[in-house]
Amino acid sequence: MSALILALAAGAVVGLALGALGGGGSVLAVPALIYLLGFAPGAATTASLLIVTATSATALYAHARAGNVRWKAGALFAAAGLVPAAAAGAAAGRLPQPVLTGAFAAVAALAAVRMLRPAGTEAPRDEEPVRPARAGLAGAGLGALTGLLGVGGGFLVVPTLVTVMAFEMQAAVGTSLLVITTNSLASLALRGTASAGLDWAVIGPFAGAAVLAAWDGKRLSAKVSGTRLRRAFAFVLLAVAAFMLVDALT
Repeated sequence: MSALILALAAGAVVGLALGALGGGGSVLAVPALIYLLGFAPGAATTASLLIVTATSATALYAHARAGNVRWKAGALFAAAGLVPAAAAGAAAGRLPQPVLTGAFAAVAALAAVRMLRPAGTEAPRDEEPVRPARAGLAGAGLGALTGLLGVGGGFLVVPTLVTVMAFEMQAAVGTSLLVITTNSLASLALRGTASAGLDWAVIGPFAGAAVLAAWDGKRLSAKVSGTRLRRAFAFVLLAVAAFMLVDALT
């Protein structure tokens, strides 16, 4: 199968994940770029950030129009996580790759287990005030994990917003996209010239397919219940966690 077809197919899956679930873009894009398209890990991370930035910004616009973004909570999460993400990113360069891969798999599995727990009622909580201290602490912790694992962080933000901040799924998805876009832009800015030498013939179609699929993902999220979205998200995370754990141990 040609690289173009693989890039288009992988981009469509990434876009659907970001549009419908508010996360999972980087956690799916990085393995696809490495194992399907032959990118080196460093180049795959940078390319993934480029793809996820464009896709998450598109999905964010769609969710914002539908009123699914909690701007105050999202801004607190993003701002609190910037410095920890930078510090953890510097520390990650000193850790062995198998350790990082194993940590990635463990965190993804933990997030999946939390998402599979019964969430109780899904009654709207849009009027519940944002607690700055809780949002700031959660954002700082997620920022540190994002910097350490080198991903946009949506697969961690969504479970936290649902289980810690008591957001309903639609609001968690939309707000997560704001955090992903901000974190990805910050990470790209710190990388400077790391994008030089990337294979744009692959990244371009990948990003284009992801952006288009994000709109379909947004429409899917409006038709499927929050419980089903959580379960779908959890099973995707479990599959990725199992794959990466096997890769880390072999």
